[in-house]
Amino acid sequence: MPAKTLRAAPAVLFLALALPACSATPPTPAPSQPLRAALVTPTDIDLNWTDGRPDVAGHVLEFATAETGPYTPLQYLARHVTTYRHPDLMPHTTFVYRLRAYRGPASAPVRVDLPPGEPTAADENSPHDWLPPRDRPGPLGARHALRTGSAAPGELRAVIKHANGIHFTWRDNSSDEDGFLLEIRRTGGGAYEPVAVLDPDVDSTGLITLPDEKHASYRVRALVLGERSEAVRLTTGE
Repeated sequence: MPAKTLRAAPAVLFLALALPACSATPPTPAPSQPLRAALVTPTDIDLNWTDGRPDVAGHVLEFATAETGPYTPLQYLARHVTTYRHPDLMPHTTFVYRLRAYRGPASAPVRVDLPPGEPTAADENSPHDWLPPRDRPGPLGARHALRTGSAAPGELRAVIKHANGIHFTWRDNSSDEDGFLLEIRRTGGGAYEPVAVLDPDVDSTGLITLPDEKHASYRVRALVLGERSEAVRLTTGE
C-alpha cells in the first residue's frame, strides 16, 4: 500500500499508515497508561501520560473532534517521550485525544555519515526512484508472527545517494506487522526516535535528511498496535 508523506516532499518525516489507529472503533481502556490533557493557552493543549510496562516500545497519540471518531494519528512517539503539545488549534473547538501503545523488535542499527554540504544540481535533477517506500520484488524468506515471538527486521543496509539522501533496505521477517518505524539516534542524542512510519510489507525507503541528521545511527522496528487509553477531551477558547 502506498504511504502518504507528512513532511513536505521530497523530505520524509512521517508516512501515514492505513492502520486501525484511524478507525472510529471505541477506545479500549488501558488503566496502566493514563492520559491527561490541559489547556495551557486558549489554543494550545498539553498532554502527558505514564506507562511503566516494560514491553511497550512507544505510543501513537491520536486525536478527533468527537469521541466516536474518526481518529487521526497525531504523532508516533518513542517510549521515553511522555509529553506532547498540540499547538495553534482552532478556537472554540472540542478536541478528543487517546493514546495507543505499540510493541515490536528493532533491527541491528547502522551508522550513516553523510558528506558535508548540499546535494549538487546533478543530484537534485537525477531520478529519485529510490525515495518512495516500497515492497521489493523477489522471493520471500521465512516469516514469524510478532504477536507470538520475535521477528525483528534483518539485514538493514544504508546506501548514501547524495549529501542529504539515504536509501534503506531490510529483510522483512514478520508475518503480522501493522507497519514499520524507521528510527534515528542523532549524534549526541541519547535515544532512538521515529523518523518515518511505513506500511506493512515495506522493506525499502529513502530519507531526505535534515541538517542534524547527517551523522546518525538508524534502525528499523516492526510494530504491532496494542490497546488504547481512555479518551480525554478539551474545548479551546478564544
